[in-house]
Amino acid sequence: MLQAVGFRDDRETVLDTAGPPPSTSAPGRACLIVLYGDDLGRRLPLAPDAAITFGRASGCEVVLDDATVSRRHARIAFRAGHYILEDFGSTNGVLVNQTRVGEARLGDGDQLRIGRTIYKFLQGGNIESEYHEVIYELMTNDGLTRARNRRFFDEELTRETLRATRYRRPLGLVIFDIDHFKKINDAHGHLGGDEVLRALAATVSGQVRREDVFARTGGEEFAVLVPEGTLEGVRLLAERLRRAIEVTAFAHDEVAIPVTCSFGVASSLPDARSAPKQLYERADAALYAAKRDGRNCVRG
Repeated sequence: MLQAVGFRDDRETVLDTAGPPPSTSAPGRACLIVLYGDDLGRRLPLAPDAAITFGRASGCEVVLDDATVSRRHARIAFRAGHYILEDFGSTNGVLVNQTRVGEARLGDGDQLRIGRTIYKFLQGGNIESEYHEVIYELMTNDGLTRARNRRFFDEELTRETLRATRYRRPLGLVIFDIDHFKKINDAHGHLGGDEVLRALAATVSGQVRREDVFARTGGEEFAVLVPEGTLEGVRLLAERLRRAIEVTAFAHDEVAIPVTCSFGVASSLPDARSAPKQLYERADAALYAAKRDGRNCVRG
């Protein structure tokens, strides 16, 4: 659990629709938004006269209940007109825009990672509008992988199923998950597992069409909704994704991590009424068939 000691009255969540956050456009004012982790969407205000420390120790301003976080992990302080992120020599380090740093000057829009929590740094005169853009993005995208989230996927599945039925066009669905993902977490820790999820999503994103809906639908489960996708078409797509993932060089802390996925596919018939639940259940059943058949294969 993330606790923002001393900031409780100013914190806002994705579910808070009471209005914009307090104005932070004054020089030197900034904030962090939680993109991934506990307290998703929460806002942590920053001020030039108050440094904040992150860590597991109760004396830190931001307490992170996370085994991958050191007791005193990092600090953000305002120096010489800029917010500076400083790593206290933590075991797992601090990342700014996916690069490990010892000390870094933060700029508007930067993403920083402390343990498993990902923050976005906002600063500038348009901070209120940026804040609401980030909150909207969190309502539609997965904070770790940047794929669409389950909420967005479910809405699109319903919408596309209705459209496919109305115009008598096929609708394809691919569901897949990472084979033996628990073993990856056990061997490389949750940070290694998160790195695999993020890299896998980047690999898949480069293989799907703009009109397709690629989403993270569960912990290690993903889906691709394919408008006008025939069964043969989604089989070919799934096989292409399977091969692309199999040959990708996944790694964490310079240690290679072999990754494969199992796939289930289904397609609605263009001349029959269909329901979103039925299409998903058929693809899900095909996914379990792929697992029974030895994994790292496509079924459906």
